[in-house]
Amino acid sequence: MEEEAAPRGAERAGDASGGASPRLDRRTAPCCHGGAKMAVLAYSLGKREINQHFTIKNAKLISLVLVVLLVVFHTASRYYGGGDTCEWLLSRGRYLGENVWQPYGCMMHKYKTIEAKTCLAEKRVAFVGDSRIRQLFYSFIKIIETEQREDGNKHEDISFQEDSSSVHVDFLWYPEANNSMKERLISWTHEASKPDIVILGAATWSIKLHGGSSETLQQYKVNLTAIAVHLERLADHGEVYWVLQDPVNEEVLSENRKMITNQQLERYNEAAADVLNSSKRRSRVKLLAASRQAALETITQSDDGLHLPESTRNVGAMVLMNSVCNKLLRPIDGSCCQTLSPPNLLQKLSACFFLGSALVFLVLHVHGNNRHRRHVPPDVESLEEKKPAMAAVPLGPKAPFQALCRMGMIMGYFYLCDRADVFMKEQKFYTHSTFFIPLTYIFVLGVFYNENSKETKLLNREQTDEWKGWMQLVILIYHISGASAFIPVYMHVRVLVAAYLFQTGYGHFSFFWLKGDFGLYRVCQVLFRLNFLVLVLCVVMDRPYQFYYFVPLVTFWFAIIYITLAMWPQILQKKANSSGMWHLVILVKLLGLLLFICFFAFSQGFFENIFSVWPISKLFELNGSIHEWWFRWKLDRFAVIHGMVFAFIYLVLQKCQVLSEGKGEALFSAKISSLLLFLSVVFFITYSIWASSCKTKTECNEMHPYISVVQILAFILIRNIPGYARSIYSSFFAWFGKISLELFICQYHIWLAADTKGILVLIPGNPSLNIMISTFIFVCVAHEISLITNDLAQVVIPKDTVALLKRLGALGLLSLVVLLLTRDSQPTPGA
Repeated sequence: MEEEAAPRGAERAGDASGGASPRLDRRTAPCCHGGAKMAVLAYSLGKREINQHFTIKNAKLISLVLVVLLVVFHTASRYYGGGDTCEWLLSRGRYLGENVWQPYGCMMHKYKTIEAKTCLAEKRVAFVGDSRIRQLFYSFIKIIETEQREDGNKHEDISFQEDSSSVHVDFLWYPEANNSMKERLISWTHEASKPDIVILGAATWSIKLHGGSSETLQQYKVNLTAIAVHLERLADHGEVYWVLQDPVNEEVLSENRKMITNQQLERYNEAAADVLNSSKRRSRVKLLAASRQAALETITQSDDGLHLPESTRNVGAMVLMNSVCNKLLRPIDGSCCQTLSPPNLLQKLSACFFLGSALVFLVLHVHGNNRHRRHVPPDVESLEEKKPAMAAVPLGPKAPFQALCRMGMIMGYFYLCDRADVFMKEQKFYTHSTFFIPLTYIFVLGVFYNENSKETKLLNREQTDEWKGWMQLVILIYHISGASAFIPVYMHVRVLVAAYLFQTGYGHFSFFWLKGDFGLYRVCQVLFRLNFLVLVLCVVMDRPYQFYYFVPLVTFWFAIIYITLAMWPQILQKKANSSGMWHLVILVKLLGLLLFICFFAFSQGFFENIFSVWPISKLFELNGSIHEWWFRWKLDRFAVIHGMVFAFIYLVLQKCQVLSEGKGEALFSAKISSLLLFLSVVFFITYSIWASSCKTKTECNEMHPYISVVQILAFILIRNIPGYARSIYSSFFAWFGKISLELFICQYHIWLAADTKGILVLIPGNPSLNIMISTFIFVCVAHEISLITNDLAQVVIPKDTVALLKRLGALGLLSLVVLLLTRDSQPTPGA
């Protein structure tokens, strides 16, 4: 991606007197005219002052300070304030929306039947208590067997057996914490087959039978103290949970339950917490309070005021399932109660490599300070290089080590965010406001920060940067808001991904057609810039290459475009100008590419056989399967060739001087321009209506490869036919467009969390401030990585062909060693 200084808004001062009314009093006109000039001058000076001090360099320094402070804060709070995610899961949380429970600071996985059976296979689970524990029992076994009915006798024991996985779950009717309950627990401590998991709780019957007397509460404490000893013994063998009492809706309680007040229940909960969580000893009996906190918001929906609505009971059951199973199954979106995986060999080697680079940099820095000016990097898509005003000074010997040192620090931040237990994580929850309100903000900013284009050609450089920028921002909002759950938004974002691939075809075809540079140096430059960050992340974050699906996709299509245009006969614009026959030959090449795409699209077995061959499979498999790569490739299989065909037609029309691309000129004649604009608007709206009417993603995805080009072409024509539209661009969007690749990749681990399944929480308890801080750091990191990639590309990819071939050989040998080291490794659980 091309790196430039942060775009500075054009400072335009309008003529304040141009629109003055002739009736204006002469005495006031100069004053107003002078006031307007002073306002414009103040605005310009203020803006210049801000730009002088708030540069991208200063922004990065601020983000570095923020990261250090946040790491210290979270580490200290975990160490001194209790950072046990199991405790968070069991005790605290909030509703994100109806029936969606969010534990404090960690992510709760929604367990499916097959997962529950796997986790609980050959285990014995016992629920002990009153009718509210019986409710929890039923919600728990419905996770294991969704069709289970609540048809057991109310005041009797109930047994559930799942034969295929040998899961045995019992409910034992013990409505009071008394000697009967204690005798049952004592009998278990003497049995060989003790329960693996015990969930128990009681209080309401004690309050009801004894009228809520204080003597009964004291006896409850005595009984619970005697019971606690045996619970601790059971905790030696398995897991024991005491369920704190849920609130009641006092207004709708029946007359014989009126004595069960929330004040009474609170006293019994305090007694249970005092006995089971005594400061004198560290109890292994876990207190389940999350369902109580959830019930505080939903108890008004209770039919009888005592028993919880089903949705709230399900929260308690899912909390229990996460507490028991997360440490065993390790779901990626279940960060609560998970222990950290130790770094593997490659992660340790990468840490040593970055530390070694830092040491070398320090040694070189001590012996001399070799300054260098960063070279303006070429664009990844077209590699059209802007000539700097001054010649770039060659990089000194310490420059690559400095770049690697910075990269090592950034990778350390990546690891802390998404592999270490330092920062919190929360799940996504989609609402229309979480998607459309930020979308409105960024488009207002994009329109506000606009400048005049340096050139007015169709899809000029500034315009394509703008296009990539606003698309990337929309995709970021789409990911963090969880908007994939809303099909109309999902389908429009699918068009944005197709538009990126369209630009890939357009940019690379234009470059090869105009410049004809098929050299190895350029190929390596493109591949390095596309893949450097992803390959580093694959090692540091222990993720397969296909996990970052967009980079494998654009890399694959670049290779296909290169092969198509580089193979004999190579056809350039200069050659085509000499004879129209060459235009037919390039069309034949494009037709051959289309047939190649169609053949693979309708031959899934052949496609999977090719990409399942080792070592190719290491690049395209995800969790041991090629299905994800097949899905991604097939979904936008025509987007690249659409871009190539569009580039060919446009460049031919441009050469034939059919288009009017002067400043302020419409692209075609007035009638044709009006007709094309009208049709473009109609097609654009028609596609949006169709996307909004889709019933299922599968149905829409079948049509998407064939019709996504309609909205892409409609947008291009609407954006480029009017001369005034081509004459301006959004500097705000264009700035983000220059680092769009880094933004797309970095979001996986330092903006989102749990490999995009959740949201990174740097500022707990304040979602809005958290998004602002994490976004600021995220953007600064992405920009810095684009600079590091540029610095290393100049060193790693030499222009000398012999030196380049030697380095490619060394890289191939290193890649082979890495592939052999990871050949027998198992897919990361939960990925």
